[in-house]
Amino acid sequence: QVQLVESGGGLVQPGGSLRLSCVASGSIFSINAMGWYRQAPGKQRELVATITSGGRTNYSDSVKDRSTISRDNAKNTVYLQMNNLKPEDTAVYYCNADLYTGTYWSRRRTNSWGQGTQVTVSS
Repeated sequence: QVQLVESGGGLVQPGGSLRLSCVASGSIFSINAMGWYRQAPGKQRELVATITSGGRTNYSDSVKDRSTISRDNAKNTVYLQMNNLKPEDTAVYYCNADLYTGTYWSRRRTNSWGQGTQVTVSS
């Protein structure tokens, strides 16, 4: 079993900043890509940013000039620094990981999601 636990969400004023963190734990052999997605009320879940194990990043157009995704492979942790937040950034932010569980001889690829953390941007 794999668990992804997000933290760092909350209420922030427009123009403010937040740093989200997500730690993966459990029977993890290796982690490929990790990423952040968000879902606003009444909308579909959408990509925010992803990062490969080698550090290659990808951002949605709506956040790419205001956000930085990073990861600490030794800690199985991914971060999302968001600056100049806007009311339209309000959403539940979910962590995602594409990874292998088990051991080298019995590894299995899986995709896991966290429970989400609420980010509210409001004055």
